[in-house]
Amino acid sequence: MTNIPTVTLNNGVKMPIEGFGGYQISNRECKQVVLKALETGYRLLDTAQAYQNERAVGEAMIESDVKREDIFLTTKVDFTNSGYEQTKASLYESLEKLQVDYIDLVIMHQAYGDYYGGYRALEEFYREGKIRAIGVSNFFPDRLIDLSTFADTVPM
Repeated sequence: MTNIPTVTLNNGVKMPIEGFGGYQISNRECKQVVLKALETGYRLLDTAQAYQNERAVGEAMIESDVKREDIFLTTKVDFTNSGYEQTKASLYESLEKLQVDYIDLVIMHQAYGDYYGGYRALEEFYREGKIRAIGVSNFFPDRLIDLSTFADTVPM
């Protein structure tokens, strides 16, 4: 897997269009699988708080010969962590588990609970450089339009 094409997000950040996802990979197996993915040529790694394997992804990144700046790392905030304070705390926890100073893309996983407060926490981390891009998933179009209209930062 060489020369994976990228897409440029609305803030100028380039993201590989193909990546390796950690959904339903147990924490026990995840480290070895991610190491193999990086060895194979994947440079986008996708995990989520709900997958409960962020620590293993971080360990694989550290053990890999691939430089951190060459990996596009994505995680998602679990809906149980909605709200400003809970999202903020969960982001610090994700950074610690992943053992990184920044995450390339953080996604609000679902539009439940106080996702507006959670999105404000994402915007704060974005402004501080702890997140390079913010996104959403599993949002109905009306919720995405509403969030995009009233947020300071349009989802990327």
